[in-house]
Amino acid sequence: MKHNLIFGHRSPDTDSACAAIALSDLKNKLGEKSKPYVLGKLNKETQFVLNYFNMETPETLKNVQIQIKDLNYEKVKSINEKQSINYAYFYMNENKLNTLPIVDEHNNLLGLVTMKDIAMSLIKTDQRLLCTTYDNIVETLDGNKLLQFDEIIDGEIIVAAFEEKTLRKSGSLNKESIVIVGDRHDIIGYALEIGVKLIIVTGNLQVSDELIQLAKKNKVSIIITPHKTYYTAKNIGLAKHVDCIMKSKDLVLFRESDYLDDCKEDIQSSKHSKFPVISNDKKYLGILSRKDIISPTRKKVILVDHNEYGQSAEGIEQAEILEVVDHHKIGDIKTIVPISFRNIPVGSTNTIIFRMYRENGIQIDKKIAGLMLSGIISDTLMLKSPTTTGMDREAVNELLKIADVNLSDYAMEMFKAGTSLESKTKEEVFYEDFKKFNLEYNDVGISQVFTLDINQIMDNKEVYINLIDRITEENKYFLVIMAVTDIINEGSYIFYSSLREKLIESIFNKENVYQGVYVEDCVSRKKQIVPGVVHALNNIR
Repeated sequence: MKHNLIFGHRSPDTDSACAAIALSDLKNKLGEKSKPYVLGKLNKETQFVLNYFNMETPETLKNVQIQIKDLNYEKVKSINEKQSINYAYFYMNENKLNTLPIVDEHNNLLGLVTMKDIAMSLIKTDQRLLCTTYDNIVETLDGNKLLQFDEIIDGEIIVAAFEEKTLRKSGSLNKESIVIVGDRHDIIGYALEIGVKLIIVTGNLQVSDELIQLAKKNKVSIIITPHKTYYTAKNIGLAKHVDCIMKSKDLVLFRESDYLDDCKEDIQSSKHSKFPVISNDKKYLGILSRKDIISPTRKKVILVDHNEYGQSAEGIEQAEILEVVDHHKIGDIKTIVPISFRNIPVGSTNTIIFRMYRENGIQIDKKIAGLMLSGIISDTLMLKSPTTTGMDREAVNELLKIADVNLSDYAMEMFKAGTSLESKTKEEVFYEDFKKFNLEYNDVGISQVFTLDINQIMDNKEVYINLIDRITEENKYFLVIMAVTDIINEGSYIFYSSLREKLIESIFNKENVYQGVYVEDCVSRKKQIVPGVVHALNNIR
């Protein structure tokens, strides 16, 4: 059973990452196999939280596009390169296969064999020469081992249809000969005298003790088959190693990690209908057919802390969304079937997940309690944000008891770790908590930077303004805002696209705005800045 993927938005913050981990823990305890992921690099605050509670960082999810590994391709069992063509034929016939993968001893794909390849091998290949194993010949001819001195039988097939004196005169037998013979003890004796490679006695005929002793002396291998000479001569070529007829060049194959969109053109333009699938380390996995791409199995995902395409994983439209748990406005995510959509106006997604634990009667572990507590503290600015509700406060009070931390001390330690701008580029600072919104048919980008020291931003004011203008122009945003939120004083310094000064006055209801203008009691992007932008855009329509 594959696990469901749980993840937050593209710029993972503490609430988003912790919500994914906490909800995954809940789902697993409810018997719903899941795994948390993040869509990007974690910020310092979130990494601090995970380290503090000794939790592993979730894997980064590149996208949720349909991959070859998501398809229900056939797990056709392969055979080894040194097995016989005869074995391949019967295996394919019994399992109703038209295409058979050939691998080496380490399961590395070597090539493919089709029924047509087997048929053509009987027509086009030189049937006089044979190089295979002794066991392959026994298997192909339903034979019995009488004597074996060589594992590999490599020589020229001679059907002893002439009298012994004729064979002697022709000189056609030598040490590399593979002799097929019936009830001709004189010829067997002559072949043993020569010391041929192998004698195949047809018709289940017995070989005298005298001849067996001579064979042992001259180290001549002998196989006895129940089939007649004609059948034996006609079918012995099927004892050859299957790799001598397999197709190994110009194979159209795919890795399990390949994306279906990237493979469709090759599949549709190929003259073949079957395609091998290999792992990233080139191990054979199965066979993909054209029919397998018609109704692909989509990745099953659960979204937390967002419900908009622009904030979700790349390829989200190719995934099957099972559930959404969020505390933001309803976005543009659409599904073709009803899903569980839990959207509550609280300060943190983790508040909702806390309630889900309680509703299901599931005990919250100390580490998970610490993560959920951190997510709520982060998103509500230690319960000071206007988004804070009674449900957030209730959750914090309960989680504090389980996590066993001091709220103010832990929160300040967490904020201090998260607001440090050391070693970050200006772009990293800007994009660390950045969200794109499509508002009133205009793309708007809003970055929020939390700090305990505004001078770290003000000392580089012009650099940030130039960065905002460049991002606005390059991405064709109607407006870009960078809100630098002072956690202690509970207000934000606003930087914006230079050409939108009048719009900023309308958004924040202030006259004579300037880059870095301070807006008191403005700490929430969701509850204060976004509604202000929407209102201002409506007024200029």
